[in-house]
Amino acid sequence: MTRPPLPPFTEETARQKVRAAEDGWNGRNPAAVAQAYTPDSVWRNRSEFLKGRSEIETFLTRKWEKEREYRLIKELWAFTGNRIAVRFAYEWHDHEGNWFRSYGNENWEFDEGGYMSARHASINDLPIDESERKFHWPQGRRPDDHPELSDLGL
Repeated sequence: MTRPPLPPFTEETARQKVRAAEDGWNGRNPAAVAQAYTPDSVWRNRSEFLKGRSEIETFLTRKWEKEREYRLIKELWAFTGNRIAVRFAYEWHDHEGNWFRSYGNENWEFDEGGYMSARHASINDLPIDESERKFHWPQGRRPDDHPELSDLGL
C-alpha cells in the first residue's frame, strides 16, 4: 500500500503532503493520524522520543486531551527527495481556559510508499490572550480561503 503523494517530492507534491498532514492533525483523531506513519516511525517531539504507531497514537491522545480547541496551520519551508521541512503554528487552550499559540519546525522523512518514517519537532509555547487568537474556523479542516502563516504575519 502507498500513501500519495510519493517521494521524490516536487514543490506541488510537497505542498500536498503538508496540507494532508495539517488536515489530519486538525481532525484530532489519534488512530487515523498514526496511520500516516510507518509502523516503526521514530519521533522527537520537544523532549519526548517515540517509536512506532502505538506510541504515536498514545502521545496524540494525551496531547489533544490537554490542548483543547486545537487549530493548526502548517507551511512548507523546504523539500528535497524524500524529505520535507515545515514551519507551523497552532492555537489551543488548557483546562483552565488559558490560551497559547505554539510555534515550531518539523523535519520529515518518508519511505518509498509515502509514509512518514521520521519526524523531528521543535516547539515553543507562547501564552496569548483570547483576543489575540488568529485561528477562528470551526474545529476540523482549515478552510481553503483562510490565510496561511505568512499571510497572518506569523
